[in-house]
Amino acid sequence: MLESIVGYLQGLPLEGIILAAFLLTLIENLFPPSPSDVLLVFIGSLVNSDLIAYISVLFSATAGSTLGFLIMFLIGSKMGHVFTDRPSFLFMKRTTILKAEEWFRKYGTALIIANRFLSGTRAVISFVAGASDVRVTSAVILSGISALVWNAILLYAGNLLGEHWRDIAAYLEAYGRAITPILLIVVLGIAGYWWMKVKKKKH
Repeated sequence: MLESIVGYLQGLPLEGIILAAFLLTLIENLFPPSPSDVLLVFIGSLVNSDLIAYISVLFSATAGSTLGFLIMFLIGSKMGHVFTDRPSFLFMKRTTILKAEEWFRKYGTALIIANRFLSGTRAVISFVAGASDVRVTSAVILSGISALVWNAILLYAGNLLGEHWRDIAAYLEAYGRAITPILLIVVLGIAGYWWMKVKKKKH
């Protein structure tokens, strides 16, 4: 699939590449996993040293990332309560839940800032942010900053690597595997945070 998309992108004019950057980063937030990071590196190799093209693609990709975050945030704000009623969360000890709740309360904002750098957890974090008490304006601004920095790094890497852009794929894959433990902690934090909120409301 990756090679098919690469072949398609190669035949696009700049306007098409800008639109593709938007759609790739948008879809990646809604239907993970997605090779959007690798493809963004490839797109960076296409723009070469054209500053205007680089900036245009960067802002388009960032807009897609931010919109994807917002959509998952809104879904979380509407559907987050569904997960609190599942008995599978009840196996956790009260002390574990309290720690998870405190952890998310302390570091929830930091997670949104780091959101784009946490490959494989982006949809989860945006969903949790929506289900929590995070203000939508703050969440969107922070996620936008995170996406801007991360996308800039990927596009610049592609610009530097040129035709050797595939070399970064293995590093991104290893990076994604290293983030898996963080995803596990986030999921535990989600369960504990929501479950405690429901318990407090009932009492």
